[in-house]
Amino acid sequence: MPRERARHGDHIECQKGNNMSVIKINAITVSADSGDELAHRFAARAGAVDGQPGFEGFELLKPTDDRTTWLVVTRWKDEESFQGWLNSASFSHGHRSAAERAGGEAPKPVGQHSELWSYEVAGGSR
Repeated sequence: MPRERARHGDHIECQKGNNMSVIKINAITVSADSGDELAHRFAARAGAVDGQPGFEGFELLKPTDDRTTWLVVTRWKDEESFQGWLNSASFSHGHRSAAERAGGEAPKPVGQHSELWSYEVAGGSR
């Protein structure tokens, strides 16, 4: 089956009651032996975004085939909520390692490449 390619820079909006939710998908490509380290780093900061205004959910998706691109999927009340988090001190703090927060050096990045993917919801069910 052919893979569908995402357009860079958009977002998913889906109807949720009277509110529009925004889905942001960060596709992070890692080397074949670095996926577990990526999962470990996300686990170390689990819940860091939970209290942000407009945040609705998070999932880290691990590939089950030979791909090396992991998907970080977040859901937000609206674009303003996402942008508010992106520009917050919490975002900067959450993206620093424990070593950096303690005054040490940053570990080597796990990701080789990342980009924000976008889709429009064309259908679905609950």
